Amino acid sequence: MSQGTNLNELFQSAQAEGLLSSASFQALNVADIGTQIQAGLGIAIDDVTASEVVLVTLMPDDSGSIRFSGNTATVSAGHNTVLDALSHSQQQQNLLVHTRYLNGQVLFPYCPVAQATRMDSSNYNPNLGTPLYDQTVVLLGTVLAKAQEFADNGVPVRTVTLIISDGGDEHSHRASADTVRSLVTDMLRAETHIVAAMGIDDGSTDFRQVFRDMGIRDEWILTPGNSRKEIHQAFQLFSQSAVRASQSGNSFNSLGGFGSP
Repeated sequence: MSQGTNLNELFQSAQAEGLLSSASFQALNVADIGTQIQAGLGIAIDDVTASEVVLVTLMPDDSGSIRFSGNTATVSAGHNTVLDALSHSQQQQNLLVHTRYLNGQVLFPYCPVAQATRMDSSNYNPNLGTPLYDQTVVLLGTVLAKAQEFADNGVPVRTVTLIISDGGDEHSHRASADTVRSLVTDMLRAETHIVAAMGIDDGSTDFRQVFRDMGIRDEWILTPGNSRKEIHQAFQLFSQSAVRASQSGNSFNSLGGFGSP
């Protein structure tokens, strides 16, 4: 079975179970998107011994404006704060993490937290564009594919995803906010996914509107200012929520968003 056929089967399985709408299936059923998704899938199902799994997925912005705003080290440290929090979680053995930058580079595919790569100046040089919609489709497709892989093997799975940007979409060629909304809506309907977003203030973008248009719920949107302290606090909030989610049982209904007990 080719890798492409395998992905197609996963998405067809999700569609057959009512987890993926026709619009979402069509958005993911594209050859080069499939190649990008494959790059993030990582660890083989047979190598995971946990009886249930939580996938934590991060997409840090690597556009040039991060560097121009002096936030390169702050975003790196924030990402690493999340890894640290997860590595101290009582549920660490159930957690798999994956980081893909906003312009498509995979820092590491899904793996146990202990094997995750920390961001630093050797692997993070934000100097690219902002294909927010295109890459969010790839990211969520990767989450959905990995989750379906576990589900098809009888392993309960939940997911927590964070999208980070300091600007609105500028360089997407295929996807729109509506494309992303279709995927997010499908995921939230299942009540086993959290899709969160962080908009780092650029002085002009209405991030609440940008992320709402992408289907992300208000309570899972963070809008820190451009200071190191505010960005760090936002990453800490996400870390706490991700740890809480890993301990929450089978449904995310009880999790009311950032800052909720």
